[in-house]
Amino acid sequence: MTIIDVQNLTKRYESGTHALKNVSLSINKGEIFALLGPNGAGKTTLIGIIAGVVNKTTGTVLVKGKDNVSDYRATRSMIGLVPQELLLDPFLPVLDTLHYQRGYFGKPRNEKLIKDILVSLSLWDKRKMTVQQLSGGMKRRVLIGKALTNEPEILFLDEPTAGVDVELRQDMWKLVGKLREKGTTIILTTHYIEEAELMADRIGIITNGELKMVEKKDVLMKKLGDKKLIITLQNDLSAVPEALQTYQLVLSDDHKQLSYSYAGSTAHVSKLFDDLKSNNIAIEDVETKARKLEEIFVELINA
Repeated sequence: MTIIDVQNLTKRYESGTHALKNVSLSINKGEIFALLGPNGAGKTTLIGIIAGVVNKTTGTVLVKGKDNVSDYRATRSMIGLVPQELLLDPFLPVLDTLHYQRGYFGKPRNEKLIKDILVSLSLWDKRKMTVQQLSGGMKRRVLIGKALTNEPEILFLDEPTAGVDVELRQDMWKLVGKLREKGTTIILTTHYIEEAELMADRIGIITNGELKMVEKKDVLMKKLGDKKLIITLQNDLSAVPEALQTYQLVLSDDHKQLSYSYAGSTAHVSKLFDDLKSNNIAIEDVETKARKLEEIFVELINA
């Protein structure tokens, strides 16, 4: 079921910057969608428009079938947003910050919910401290807590773990896992590509305001994630035999290993081993390495 439907979205700032160029995107209920792209690619602008905090130039955004401009109050109430910037009142205690945020959405006071959120973010023991007394990582936790106070069906995380400690990053992803179990739809932007590779169901790649690709993570890795065989030889090899040139094998500088890159089916790999044997090349060990999502990402944005 589609929960967010974006069609032909563009954004041009008064400065002339064309931040988004005819972007269309559908996001399914309950999925984790990762939006990857370099700085200035349009990630923050895109999620800001969907969340209703940035004005579009043209196009439409529907949230559960409701237009996010004409039905702003209804769509905004379904959304939680964790921005990159630390937008917090420095003089408010942590507990009040979350209670007030819930009140902004017209929701009744809920002591248990707020406590559960603070506990999940390891903030309960700091609930009476003012925001200005917290470290940068703790302030980031408060931002996440604020975004959860209205019990959103959709949660936007804009670089949520950028510049934070390892402990917060681990807590963050535990919380994301729990929210997913509840059916919350999560859209995140991140520079930590390993997080997208670990958590996301689908991945979108955006650069220069254009959505280059949207694909299921597993399909993307299968399509573009070439694998490499590292074949360690029993004896040094001075050169790759002529009969094996079709495999485009790469001989290491020390003449002790052959590298073979391939994608998709492994049926031809067994033939490679047969051909190595017929050419009197004895194998000592074989290791398989898969391309990382980061390599694929860099390749796509530079295409």
